[in-house]
Amino acid sequence: MPRATSDAKLLIQSLSNAYAATPTNLKIIDLYVICAVATALIQVAYMGLVGSFPFNSFLSGVLSCIGTAVLAVCLRIQVNKDNKEFKDLPPERAFADFVLCNLVLHLVIMNFLG
Repeated sequence: MPRATSDAKLLIQSLSNAYAATPTNLKIIDLYVICAVATALIQVAYMGLVGSFPFNSFLSGVLSCIGTAVLAVCLRIQVNKDNKEFKDLPPERAFADFVLCNLVLHLVIMNFLG
């Protein structure tokens, strides 16, 4: 058991050292993704406690949060300098795609609300 504990501590230390080397812009996107997923989980917990009377409102809120998180993950992949697949894509273009896709996502969500 002590060996497993030391291996786990070594793994956590290695992951934290690797994340410390991550650029600040990617850390900001990570924080945005965490906030979007946390908001979706809070909405699911609220629906479980209170009820789901306007179910389309609940669905649109959760899908909005999850869709935003997915788009932010795509932005992080495109902005990452270590990713060789998007090396020709400038970060401004990736952010413009992110904003446009978010606009379309939220227009669809507002249409779903009624």
